[in-house]
Amino acid sequence: MPFHLNIEDGIAELCIDHPPVNAFRARDWSEMTTHLRALGKDPQVRVVLICAEGRGFQCGVDVKELAADSSLIIAHNRGCYNLFAAIYDCRAPVISAVHGYCLGGGIGIAGSSDLLLASEDARFGLPEIDRGALGAATHAMRLFGVQQARKMLLTAEPISAAEAKRLGGVLEVLPKGELRAAARELAAKIAAKSPRAVELAKWSLNGIELLDPKESYRYEQGFTLELYTDPDSQEARAAFVEKRDADFED
Repeated sequence: MPFHLNIEDGIAELCIDHPPVNAFRARDWSEMTTHLRALGKDPQVRVVLICAEGRGFQCGVDVKELAADSSLIIAHNRGCYNLFAAIYDCRAPVISAVHGYCLGGGIGIAGSSDLLLASEDARFGLPEIDRGALGAATHAMRLFGVQQARKMLLTAEPISAAEAKRLGGVLEVLPKGELRAAARELAAKIAAKSPRAVELAKWSLNGIELLDPKESYRYEQGFTLELYTDPDSQEARAAFVEKRDADFED
């Protein structure tokens, strides 16, 4: 599995652990979705905490897998949608604790969560435009607002944890060594509340959002698929895998 799971005191800690960079293969999205859905149905689970081992939180799809078999883009798209929806719809509140890089699909995971903590070294980005694809702009917009999300998608430039907090997308920025403990402490406070009250509170908060992230992300994915068949996009992905500059024809 690309993650390991521990449940204790009502807190389900799902830790992404897929070296070297926590990129997901097509089947990894589905596997994590299955576990998230099961956790949402488990009456013993009051809060879900998503964290990660390694150099960063999560960096999206496994580009090398797609370079080897481009037909897997359908499975990746479906897997991303289902996982992000499972997090958003989970009966229990979901907290993401982000360290290091949080890119592409990592933004989708974090941006579907109810609460987000970050370490001081965290960086949030949508590098897909340089890989011949599009990313989780829906979730970046949910976290950081319209203008910042547009800039992140169009320039592929990441933002720091401090900037993410300034924009309101991160609840708290902490030293890396304190991140996991702070996330558990927050989870414990929520887990101590009435489960039904927390469930209805999450339901109500989702209901009053101006943007429906599931519908918006599905719309966005249609353009991702269209772009994926474009010759320039194929060149961008090949250049990334081969570690060279892309050569776009006029």
